[in-house]
Amino acid sequence: MSKKSTQSRIFSFFIMALVLVTIGVPPRHANTAYAANPSVPPVQLVAVYKSRNIMQLLAGNKVVRSYRVALGRNPLGPKQKAGDCRTPEGTYIIDRHKKESGYYKSLHFSYPNSRDLDAAKNSGYAPGGNLMIHGLPKGYEDLAEIHYRKNWTKGCIAVNNDQMDEIWRLVPDGTPIIIKP
Repeated sequence: MSKKSTQSRIFSFFIMALVLVTIGVPPRHANTAYAANPSVPPVQLVAVYKSRNIMQLLAGNKVVRSYRVALGRNPLGPKQKAGDCRTPEGTYIIDRHKKESGYYKSLHFSYPNSRDLDAAKNSGYAPGGNLMIHGLPKGYEDLAEIHYRKNWTKGCIAVNNDQMDEIWRLVPDGTPIIIKP
């Protein structure tokens, strides 16, 4: 795929993401039972609703998967600086799949964006970074069914490892992620 067509794809997804935010795609209840399904349409948007601890994968305006998630330990409000343990709010891009980390697998997203950088500069703090959607830490796999009951990350979005395997397969690099309060 050429650089121009990749940029065009990212731009198209970004516009779609803005439209979905504008029309207010409503969160639905998280599915606890799911199965990998090769007939799932391509995911075009990841939407996170912090107040409900829900993450949804969307194809067009259809929710194809929904997960309960754990967020940063200090979940209220947007991320303001490095170390505040908040999950950011805004629109970002899934920019890489990362297999090797202290967590099972992860999808890195493009925090900080230009708005975050400006806010950090104006406040005199570093914005932080290296935020991801990730599985459980090594050695904590037995918490798969309850990990989301308490926000425990340093600002990332956490799912269990089975869910991470599915998200890993369904969400390509370049997919927009919108994180709402």
